[in-house]
Amino acid sequence: MNFFRGVMGGQATGPQPSGAETIQKLCDRVASSTLLEDRRDAVRALKSLSKKYRMEVGTQAMDNLINILQTDRSDSEILGYALDTLYNIISNDEEEEQDENAQKQADDLGTLFTEKFLQDSENITLLLTLLEEFDFHVRWPGVKLLTALLKTQGVQVQGIILVSPMGVSRLMDLLADSREVIRNDGLLLLQQLTKGNAAIQKIVAFENAFERLLDIITEEGSSDGGIVVEDCLLLLLNLLKNNSSNQNFFKEGSYIQRMKPWFEVGDDNSGWSAQKVTNLHLMLQLVRVMVSPVNSPGATASCQKCMYQCGLLQQLCTILMATGVPADILTETINTVSEVIRGSQVNQDYFASVNAPSNPPRPAIVVLLMSMVNERQPFVLRCAVLYCFQCFLYKNQKGQGEIVATLLPSTIDANSISAGQLLCGGLFSADSLSNWCAAVALAHALQDNLTQKEQLLRVQLATSLGKPPVSLLQQCTNILSQGDKIVRRGSKVQTRVGLLMLLCTWISNCPIAVTHFLHNQDNVPFLTAQISENLGEDERLVQGLCALLLGICIFYNDNSLENYTKEKLKQLIEKRIGKENFVEKLGFITKHELYSRAALKPQPVFPSPEQMLFDHEFTRLVKDLEGLITKAVHKSSEEEKKEEEVKKTLEQHDNIITQYKELIREQDTQIQELKEKVTSMTNQTEQLQATISQQQSQIQQHKDQYNILKLKLGKENQSQSNNQGESQVNGLQTEELSQLREELEELRRQQIVLQTQLGEKDALIDSLKSAAQTAEAPAGGSDNSELLQELEALKKQVQTHLAEIGHLKTERQELLSRAESASSDTAPPSDSSSDAAKAELESRLAAQTSEMESLKESRSELEKQLASATSTVAILQTEKSKLQTEVQESKKEQDDLLMLLADQDQKIHSLKQKLKDLGETVEDEDDIDARDQTSDEEDEDED
Repeated sequence: MNFFRGVMGGQATGPQPSGAETIQKLCDRVASSTLLEDRRDAVRALKSLSKKYRMEVGTQAMDNLINILQTDRSDSEILGYALDTLYNIISNDEEEEQDENAQKQADDLGTLFTEKFLQDSENITLLLTLLEEFDFHVRWPGVKLLTALLKTQGVQVQGIILVSPMGVSRLMDLLADSREVIRNDGLLLLQQLTKGNAAIQKIVAFENAFERLLDIITEEGSSDGGIVVEDCLLLLLNLLKNNSSNQNFFKEGSYIQRMKPWFEVGDDNSGWSAQKVTNLHLMLQLVRVMVSPVNSPGATASCQKCMYQCGLLQQLCTILMATGVPADILTETINTVSEVIRGSQVNQDYFASVNAPSNPPRPAIVVLLMSMVNERQPFVLRCAVLYCFQCFLYKNQKGQGEIVATLLPSTIDANSISAGQLLCGGLFSADSLSNWCAAVALAHALQDNLTQKEQLLRVQLATSLGKPPVSLLQQCTNILSQGDKIVRRGSKVQTRVGLLMLLCTWISNCPIAVTHFLHNQDNVPFLTAQISENLGEDERLVQGLCALLLGICIFYNDNSLENYTKEKLKQLIEKRIGKENFVEKLGFITKHELYSRAALKPQPVFPSPEQMLFDHEFTRLVKDLEGLITKAVHKSSEEEKKEEEVKKTLEQHDNIITQYKELIREQDTQIQELKEKVTSMTNQTEQLQATISQQQSQIQQHKDQYNILKLKLGKENQSQSNNQGESQVNGLQTEELSQLREELEELRRQQIVLQTQLGEKDALIDSLKSAAQTAEAPAGGSDNSELLQELEALKKQVQTHLAEIGHLKTERQELLSRAESASSDTAPPSDSSSDAAKAELESRLAAQTSEMESLKESRSELEKQLASATSTVAILQTEKSKLQTEVQESKKEQDDLLMLLADQDQKIHSLKQKLKDLGETVEDEDDIDARDQTSDEEDEDED
């Protein structure tokens, strides 16, 4: 133990050993000691010497320390000492007193020892296993050591962790540690782990990282939080930047909605700490990552829609219009709002409706433009406002029209400041940067919008009192030609470049604007003079832009001005400039060093105002027009005429083909609609058939129920037949019996009357018989025949009366029997139970009778429904047959149209042959067909 006292600072006699010797002895003790306490003391001593003697400890003790990690897993204290020692020799933590050379040597040592540690990939696996230990003295130094390894050799360590089973999951568990020190260092570890590795970023994201990080940010106070919030935001940026999979997961997980509370800044914005500024800056960057123009258009549009719906855009606009916001936060907020509204019509419309809290209220666009043309504002802020204006107008023809409308004479309001007035003021101010920004902003109001290019030609400007107004186009060319005579602050080249970019954008693809530009007799001589001169290096870009402007005047010229037709302008170039020289000057634009930088991304980012020369959209225009202008300048007039004729012919045929295609599309849509109707009617028929089958089954059920009830009723009637004849007289009341008695009396009276009449007839017959016997005179023959006829008639009458009497007698007997039975049954019964039974039978019979009536009614209704459904099916079938015939007719028409298209293709083929004759290149198959056709024509001529 005296040895350890000497090492740890105790007094010892004799010469003191050197550091290297002491470390060698400690390493021997670590390797050879059998007692855990001795090894622990030796490792503790190495830890204390590891910072001062970093080289010696690293070279001699690393293997022993790794062996300690493998063998002494049971003792957390010695593991902690070993991990701290390894961290000290690998880490490259900067110290204030170190100079650059010492720091470089330290970095080299860290790299050397990291490579030595990583020679065996199992060391990283061992370290991941140790991180599962909950003991603070093991877990914390393990996290720091792995972070140091990732800082030095990140790619190699990432590869080992990626293939290690549950490697990333073990590290994600650090975020759930209740000890803030370990959790915070775990954030730093995950930051290094996720740098530049998309596979690990995806794994971390799907390990619920977004949920955990957002919870930590909320717990720490969001934008008012400390350094932990900053670490969480940096980790989120690592996970989302340039990773479309994680961005989609972040959006689908509804995490964008959780970002809104971050930007709820209070009214009192006086106290902005440096940490709050940093946090809010990172939060704004996180929003921009989700809607960056480099993302896929679909993903960006989806995130923009989500940000508007959840109120995040509204919250950002609130910060934009708030007072007391730091300049860098305001600048980043403007850039963020720009990308949230870029290309989204709904978001752009909302931004146009935002007003600044001023008196009177002004649109936010106007307030921002006031900052852009104000030379006292910071340069980065003016760039941000320009980017915001560009994004507001990007694919927004409605917004472009609103901006141009503020310049038109009919809409100018003298009492308020409009966007158009601010742009004109900036365009003609003495500040070159304001000139450039206003020119580019106005060019974006005309981008890909022919209507607004023509509308802007109506703008008139009042130059001075007593002089007539001039057009905006003329004023731009005047300033361009007098650029050297006007005193400006800043670069004169910048002003001229801005105006030339505006003019090129304005007149491109607008023949009317080209005519207006050429109508001024001074413009073409000025451009040719600028192009033909041999100017300095700074003026080369201006020469290139002048060549581009003159080339646009040639390419989009409609030959409406006799002095400046396409052919005359090309002759002018050939005489004054030379075609080769013109093309060379035109190439100065794309060869400029700032051109490629502006073409990379839409946001105007420049290190200094002097380098602010190119706009991103203008670089796209140059790319599209450079080749076309070069080709147009080299073409002869005859070639152009032939090409125009061929183009017109092709356009005519294309129009015919387009018409036929549209007709075919319409017929296809009609066929599709008819098919849909047939399908819907088929479905309706199936539904009706199903309804009919259901109704038939219901009818069958009702029939079965009716038969069952009928059987039940028959059985009940049969069971009651022996009960004193109740079923025969059931329902007869006292009033009915009295009516039967009255009818019986009436029949008796009628019988008496008939009997008296019968007696009279009998007497009459007897008298007639006696009269017939006594009559003997022949003269009475005719009287006798008449009497005989009358007698026969009386006999027939008597017989009928007798039949009626017999019928009345039988009817009388029946009535008497019924009256007697009724009178006997209506007598008051002696037993009360018979009355109750009779009442019960009557009620049951009445209920069954009503139920039978209802069943009959329902049956009749179902039969009616069945009949109507059957008729509906018949109607649908007839309509289906009609639709099928219409489909067949439309198919025949389509076949005829296809035949017409084949004829048109043949005509196009012949036109391609003409193009080949004119010197244009065509495909090999067309050449073969043309030669065959030529040989056939020659044979016909010979014949």
